[in-house]
Amino acid sequence: MARPLRMLCFALLLASSSLQLANAQPFGSLGRGPVQNNPPATELIIARLHFGTNGNIRHSGWSHNYPWSDREINSFLKRKTSIDVDEFSYRIVELGSDEVFDYPFAYVSEPGEMQLTEQEVHNLREYIIRGGTIIMDDFDGDWQWDQMESQVRRAFPDRALLPIDEGHVLYSAHETLENLQAMSQYVPGNDITYYGLYTDDGRLAIMAGHNNDLANFWDWYSDGSMPLKPSTDAFRLGTNAVIYAMTH
Repeated sequence: MARPLRMLCFALLLASSSLQLANAQPFGSLGRGPVQNNPPATELIIARLHFGTNGNIRHSGWSHNYPWSDREINSFLKRKTSIDVDEFSYRIVELGSDEVFDYPFAYVSEPGEMQLTEQEVHNLREYIIRGGTIIMDDFDGDWQWDQMESQVRRAFPDRALLPIDEGHVLYSAHETLENLQAMSQYVPGNDITYYGLYTDDGRLAIMAGHNNDLANFWDWYSDGSMPLKPSTDAFRLGTNAVIYAMTH
């Protein structure tokens, strides 16, 4: 790489780092690990849930692809919808805290590592009953499914996670997906299946994509790690989930 180009790249990296630090503060007492974000006062702020884990993914699954996947899906929402949202409209939120009730839309990464505390189970149930919506993403195989389902059942022992029918408005709320299986060859596991937990009035409150990883597509498409067409479907599905949550 020629020296002027190296200097330009270095300057851009410094500018990007400064921008991120300006919008963030350390998450945790020592500032190590994921960095907390102070979102702007926009209509939509997506909560990235932090929850109790069993350590099967080194207690870090909840933060996979953070913060770049969060920023990318927000940027897509800003471009494609009329929602008042910004690239930095996201925040790490403790599932066991009262703060979770301030954010009607939440994202969960690696729910196959969930081992919720009693307070988190209580808050999960209350969050859904009060009208909250959650995407559960990035889990595959039988053991991760079993673990996720066992934790949801603690909050809702009388309900089952059911496959979301292909005719459900989720798949067309704002964007049309070309192929529900287009992402499957780029993620672990077998065919992707989308499951839902429904409330008494039929609202889809939890959307769980088994054998899929939307955040990988959101995070990696821009550097060429993911092909454009399945990545586009991942952004479309995330957008539809947000639109559905805000209108149901």
